[in-house]
Amino acid sequence: MVSMGSKKRRVFAGLVIAMATLVIFIGISSQPRSRAEAQGSDYESIELFTDVMAIIKKSYVEEVDTKKLIYGAINGMLASLDPHSSFMSPETYKEMKIDTKGAFGGLGIEITVKDGVLIVIAPIEDTPAFKAGIKAGDHIFKIDGKFTKDMNINDAVKRMRGPKGTKVVLSIMREGFDKPKDFTLTRDIIQVKSVRYRMLEDGFGYVRIAQFQEKTDDDLVKALKALEDEAKKPLSGLVLDLRNDPGGLLDQAVRVADHFVSEGLIVYTEGREKDAKMQFSARKGAKEPNYPIVILINGGSASASEIVAGALQDHKRAIIMGTQSFGKGSVQTIIPLADESGLRLTTARYFTPNGRSIQAKGITPDIVVERLELPRQSDKKEGFNIRERDLENHFQNGDESEGSTVTDKKDDRKDKQLSTKPEDNLKNDYQVMRALDLLKGWEIFKKIGSSK
Repeated sequence: MVSMGSKKRRVFAGLVIAMATLVIFIGISSQPRSRAEAQGSDYESIELFTDVMAIIKKSYVEEVDTKKLIYGAINGMLASLDPHSSFMSPETYKEMKIDTKGAFGGLGIEITVKDGVLIVIAPIEDTPAFKAGIKAGDHIFKIDGKFTKDMNINDAVKRMRGPKGTKVVLSIMREGFDKPKDFTLTRDIIQVKSVRYRMLEDGFGYVRIAQFQEKTDDDLVKALKALEDEAKKPLSGLVLDLRNDPGGLLDQAVRVADHFVSEGLIVYTEGREKDAKMQFSARKGAKEPNYPIVILINGGSASASEIVAGALQDHKRAIIMGTQSFGKGSVQTIIPLADESGLRLTTARYFTPNGRSIQAKGITPDIVVERLELPRQSDKKEGFNIRERDLENHFQNGDESEGSTVTDKKDDRKDKQLSTKPEDNLKNDYQVMRALDLLKGWEIFKKIGSSK
């Protein structure tokens, strides 16, 4: 005879299995599977999951919300894949869509996780974090007194976001600190201005792309037009500054590169799904004049900024100057789910036109130029700099023998943050001035050649 309690447990377990199956497979295209496969290890794993969930629901010291358990399980699944796949609650998913438009309330920090520790990839220019002196490579030890060890990125972002004018205290550990230091920051509306520009000298322009957002391409067109109008002639050369640019929208990176590449591939992606295999090529139509370009990169240049640098480098359309870039060569697809939550899933790797994967390696500059600063005692030690290859569960490049360079071994933590807004202090920016010297030398050689 079956007891009523046993019957209820079986009914509950059946409901949980159905729920878990829906959660796991929603939004993901189905694959042909044999009956034996369906009843094999996958089924056993799901059964194990539902058994654990049933035990928690029945025996945990306090009553637990089922949705909270499901969300936690999904977070755990995605965290085991790679550093860039994540689950977004409805609130977080809504914030993500706001982020791509370039305005949100918070501090202005790009963060990642390594070994359970929150680490700053780069502060966004002209934000509370940037002005307070938060630096790339900083370990965020606490947020408002709460330890961040094993805190997921979504929770950390939620704690740092908030209404304009409210304060948050970040406890930062940095190379050279004896103990964590508290930084009190006042939240602001983060208006990430994607493109900034100015004229360096007569005919030589400077364009800074801070992040690839929905309007980056439009803003770039306006910037280039304004520079040409100011010069009252075609530009003699351009410095395209992608330092500390953490990336953003793939389509915007393609459009930016398209202005300077006359024909051929810009980037292509490869993944398991058919839809993940894509090629992006230069479009026909008007292009920027064939003036010389120097692209500046550093350890804070990632993802979309590496796509642009790699494309122009492969097409020999620009000289890449600076230090090794971050090395994020994967593509994340945003998949909306039924309850208005979202899935950020790594679905492909991208490759430069010549077939290079920069995953966990980065773009190697044609000319290595370190950021010039007076050396500090702490700079002689291995710094807290972080790149894609340092992240837990990162994808391998496929050619690890080429993964190390001279610049990889140096501590370039000091070159990841500009001392002030770069367009306001370019004359004191060593890398920008070296880029300008190269462009001017290029112009001189061209004139010498034409006079013969």
